[in-house]
Amino acid sequence: MKQGPGKLGGQPRANGCSLIKNGGLKNGYVRGAADAHGQNHHIAHNGVLYKRPFNEAFEETPMLVAVLTYVGYGVLTLFGYLRDFLRYWKIEKCHHATDREEQLDFVPLYQDFENFYTRNLYMRVRDSWNRPICSVPGGTVDMMERVSHDYNWTFKYTGKVIKDVINMGSYNYLGYAENNGSLKESAAKVLSQYGAGVCSTRQEMGNLDKHEELERLVARFLGVESAMVYGMGFATNSMNIPALVGKGCLILSDELNHASLVLGARLSGATIRIFKHNNMQSLEKLLKDAIVYGQPRTHRPWKKILIVVEAIYSMEGSIVRLPEVIALKKKYKSYLYVDEAHSIGAVGPSGRGVVDYFGLNPKDVDIMMGTFTKSFGGAGGYIGGKKELIDYLRAHSHSAVYATSPSPPVVEQIIKAIKSVMGEDGTTIGKQRIQQLSENVKYFRRQLKEMGFIIYGNEDSPIVPVMLYMPAKIGAFGREMLKRNIAVVVVGFPATPIIESRARFCLSAAHTREMLDITLKTMGEVGDLLQIKYSRHRLVPLLDRPFDETTYEETED
Repeated sequence: MKQGPGKLGGQPRANGCSLIKNGGLKNGYVRGAADAHGQNHHIAHNGVLYKRPFNEAFEETPMLVAVLTYVGYGVLTLFGYLRDFLRYWKIEKCHHATDREEQLDFVPLYQDFENFYTRNLYMRVRDSWNRPICSVPGGTVDMMERVSHDYNWTFKYTGKVIKDVINMGSYNYLGYAENNGSLKESAAKVLSQYGAGVCSTRQEMGNLDKHEELERLVARFLGVESAMVYGMGFATNSMNIPALVGKGCLILSDELNHASLVLGARLSGATIRIFKHNNMQSLEKLLKDAIVYGQPRTHRPWKKILIVVEAIYSMEGSIVRLPEVIALKKKYKSYLYVDEAHSIGAVGPSGRGVVDYFGLNPKDVDIMMGTFTKSFGGAGGYIGGKKELIDYLRAHSHSAVYATSPSPPVVEQIIKAIKSVMGEDGTTIGKQRIQQLSENVKYFRRQLKEMGFIIYGNEDSPIVPVMLYMPAKIGAFGREMLKRNIAVVVVGFPATPIIESRARFCLSAAHTREMLDITLKTMGEVGDLLQIKYSRHRLVPLLDRPFDETTYEETED
């Protein structure tokens, strides 16, 4: 049940922002009274900025669960120190890397806390990661069975293959990671003609007609003037941001941005300030301060102000509040960099990403970045924008100047996948896959909520985090699901906050309703076994999370 502005009890509150005359919402969620089930609904209503409902909720962590989670980490830490004591006196064998005896007076080569965490906490659940597969990462995968006889320090392969494991972990949003059909045949044909690699950079002998064809196609797909493609998605961020900003510039970065964006910002030498995740009040305060106070000490105006956000956040499953970000960007005359790695192909009526999802003009985003590794079953990334921007990056981007060009058969795979999404292959397969993914996402999220799990994120996000919280349940959940032939990704500290460990499900158009029903049934069994159905239906809007008005700077002038 969704409540409109006229149905809210009393005077509606929108995180400090009032409703405007026509019922639109300038900034934030509207929070109404709880319904009969004690559940609050948070929606951004249609109006000036939003052309569609924007439903996103984060249920609060139950107090008892939070306390037990802290206690669990405390117990593990105490046992870790005890085991280190036993290792020091040679009572327990030491497997981890240590500095040599003659180098003990040097600056430590291995960080003490990182090593402590790795050997005493991570090793307990190491079997939940790096599991080798030996098939196409489609709706199902084949996994190589492995065992450990020394508590996960080493693994041995048994020679057996676990067949037809339901794959709920790969970013195969549109199901184009496949080894049959027209895409495979086209890639195989290009492989026989061009070979597997280019053995040169784009500026030397590695610029193929296929690369230029893909760039023209990407620009047309995004609705921008020009585009450039790169062989690695991570490097698309980390090597291009330093080419765009430098000393005397300011980067305003979401606190949950991907490591590639963080690395690129740090390498740039620009000043970095962090705003709370998807919090427009926090972002606007930083923009105001940047305009009013300028650079530290000198108070000169910033050369550039660059807002850096992701379209879909891969750990939270949340979607950027792009209409509001664009409104702030225009108001304060700054630039906008949007990472569409997880959204391109996965959201929007025509699969064109978050800009398409909100019905916005692509020209309002200055730098559109994305990857081909998720929805299109390939590898690499792209930057799209004005022709002047792309021409500048061709000459100044380290990824363009020094990196090897994308592999020809991979480029062909991407070309065919994008044309399928655009309907230029003469079929409706791409459109059907976009629709199938959307239906799978809504069905899976709805069923998990009804079962009592706490899940994060936007109702249209193909990334579905299911909260586990306690450290002992991270490994237990992954193992129990694999026993039942379902492969999932589990995530814990330090990749998430210490009390917010989770399992992350990635929905795909390759998942059939039968696969989802089997997964949901298994989730019910494992949820009861591990007692992880924590939901009490108390949903807290994202902007109501505690917010202190502090910021910090990574690099000062």
